[in-house]
Formats: sequence, C-alpha cells, structure tokens
Amino acid sequence: MLSRATIRHSVSQNKKMPKTRNASSFIARRFQLLICAGILSVAALGGPLVHAVSCTTVSDCSAQVQAAQQQKSQNQATLNQLELQAGSYQAVVDALANQIGALQQQIATNQAEQASVQQQIIADQQDIDQKKASLADDIKTMYIDGSMSTIEELATSSNLSDYVDKEQYRTDVQNQLNGKIQAITALQVALQQKKTQVDQLLTSETAQNDQLASDQSQQAQLLSYNESQQGQYNQQIAANQTQITQLQARIAQLNTPAGSTIISGATCGGGYPQSTPNPYGDFWGCDHPQDNTVDNWGMDNRECVSYTAFRVHEEYLAGQIAHDMPNWGGVGDAYQWIDDARNAGIPVDQNPQAGDIAIRPASGVAGDVGHAMYVESVSGNGNIIVSQYNADFHGTYSEVSRSSAGLYFLHFSEW
Repeated sequence: MLSRATIRHSVSQNKKMPKTRNASSFIARRFQLLICAGILSVAALGGPLVHAVSCTTVSDCSAQVQAAQQQKSQNQATLNQLELQAGSYQAVVDALANQIGALQQQIATNQAEQASVQQQIIADQQDIDQKKASLADDIKTMYIDGSMSTIEELATSSNLSDYVDKEQYRTDVQNQLNGKIQAITALQVALQQKKTQVDQLLTSETAQNDQLASDQSQQAQLLSYNESQQGQYNQQIAANQTQITQLQARIAQLNTPAGSTIISGATCGGGYPQSTPNPYGDFWGCDHPQDNTVDNWGMDNRECVSYTAFRVHEEYLAGQIAHDMPNWGGVGDAYQWIDDARNAGIPVDQNPQAGDIAIRPASGVAGDVGHAMYVESVSGNGNIIVSQYNADFHGTYSEVSRSSAGLYFLHFSEW
C-alpha cells in the first residue's frame, strides 16, 4: 500500500503547472509538457499506418524492412513506457481513492462529534440557565441578609452563636456564588474550545478531501489519455508488422527470381529432423516453432542456414565428405558463410556442383542477411535445383529450379 507521502510525491510529479480555472486547459497543457519531455509522443502517429510496398530489389526491400522494424521497436518501447506509466497512474488513483474513503469516514465521525458537542452545548446552556436562576435566589437572600448592620444582626440574634451561624451562612453562600460563577465560566470556555477544535478539524479535512479528489481527477485523466495513446501505438505496431510481412513476402519473391520453378514445398522436408528429441538426441527441428530452438551449430531452427548446416553434417556422417560442418561461433547469417568458409580453407567460387552450399550474398544494406541453399543437382543450362528452408520467411521447406547467376558456392566436398 502506498504511503500518503509517496502518493503526494507522485501527484506532485504529475502536476507541475499551477491550478487554473479551466481544468481541460490544464490537462491539455500537462499533455503538451509530457510530449515535449518525451514521455508521451504522438508525432510518430501522424503519418500513414502502412506504406505501400513498392520495392523491386532485395536491397530496397531489406532497407524498408529495416526501417519498419526500427519503427516497430521504437513504438513498442514507447508502448512499454506508457504501460508502466499507466500502472503508476492507476496505483496513485487507487491509493487516492482509499485515502478519500478513509478521510470521508473521519469527516463523518467528526461531524457526528460536532453534532454531539452542539447537543452538549445546548444541554449545558440549560444547566447554566438553571444555575443562573439559583444564583438569583442566592443573591436575593444575601442582599436581604446583607442589608442589616452588624448591630442589627446582633440585636435580632438570640445569642452570639446565632450571629456566628448567620455570618458563616453568608460566607458559605458567597463562596458558593463564586464557585458557581467560576464553574459556569470554565464550562463555557471548555465547550467553546472543543467546538472550535472540531470546526477547525472539519475545515482542514474537507479541504484535504477536496485536494485529494482534485488529484484523483487529474490522475484519472492522465490515465485515460495514456490508455488512448496505448491504443494508438498498438495500432501502429500492428501496422508495422503488416508492412514487415508484406516486405518479407516481396523478399521471398526475390529469393526465387523470375524464371524459377517451385518443384515442391512443405512444412518439413529434406530430411531435416522432425522428432522431439531428434535422432541426435537434441531438441531442435521442424516440429518446433521457427527460431524457437538452437541446433548443434548455434543456429536457429527452421532457418536456411540451420538446414544447410544439417545437410553438410549428413554428408559427413555418410562418409561423402571428409570434414563435419564447422561451428561458426554462433554466427549464422547466410552472407557471412562466404568469408567464414574461406577462412576455414573451404573452396568458394561461382561454379556450382551437386552437394555444394549456395549462398546469395547480402546486398550491402543492413537488414538483408542473404540466403543459403543446398544444391541438389546442376543442369547444363546454368540452372540448378536447390532445397531450402525459410525462403518465404515462414520457416517452411521447398525445392526450386532456378538460375545460378549471382550465387556463391561453398565446395565442402573439396575441403
């Protein structure tokens, strides 16, 4: 539970502008301050949610994918911050509501005490009136007795003892008179002090209750605005993902250039492990969601590089090549295989052979990581038949007849 000091600090952090008569203008100004401070941002939401996909090359598409992914990441970061702020606003709103409830109970209690004091004042006033009436009788008696001189009192007294008794009686009445006056005065002062204290307490509590209600209203408006911003950023993120999906589909078309023929396609294929665990005793393969597990060579499952690494490993187990698939140190992007192979002493050129790994190099634009394929066979017209994973960005298997132009071939059989 938040302490009152914590709540007041949180509220003060969210209220940097002085109060104005127009609450809506205060909130509008508050939002402007938040936007200028970078806490809330609506500038990114001004443009179209989805840009038309118009790229014609892998390079162009990759650049657009990178831009969309960056925008999506920025929008997600802002959304995450908004969600954290919303939680903070909600916590303050809830705590203020609890304080308002407790304060209203105190106000109700003090109002009851105020009413009780008022009733007591009325009752005591009646007692005071009765005492005043009694005092009037006492004063009258004292006046009558006091109108005689000492000689007259002695003359009318039967003896000296009677005179002393009368004098003692008058003294007692005088003392009673003084005591009653003092008691009445003290009672009036005490009641007035108690009433003043209760009145001041109620005034203070009412003002505090009004301030808490104002704080709660402002926090609730900030929370409402925050939630509307979350909705807009969620729409933007969804639009970013739609654009990324469209661009990836376009890159998939470029991975299968014009004139290519798709021979077959399926979720799994090419011997890529399907069981869990797979025959190697590991938990990776095509029966897992894409990029959900890591294979023996540090690459994500159902990616083009994971599949081609698997095919090289299978050739080694079958005794068709002398060396097993190397571990590139967890570096799995296809375009990096060209330099990694050369550094390992594996021949690389642009002359395809069956059993080679074909690499489409990256275009040089960040975001394009190239593509890896396994060469199943080579025809005499410069075409090759390749098997591959994830050419369509869906982690699926396919076999394609395509041109070998622009590709590099890693000859693991000559290593």
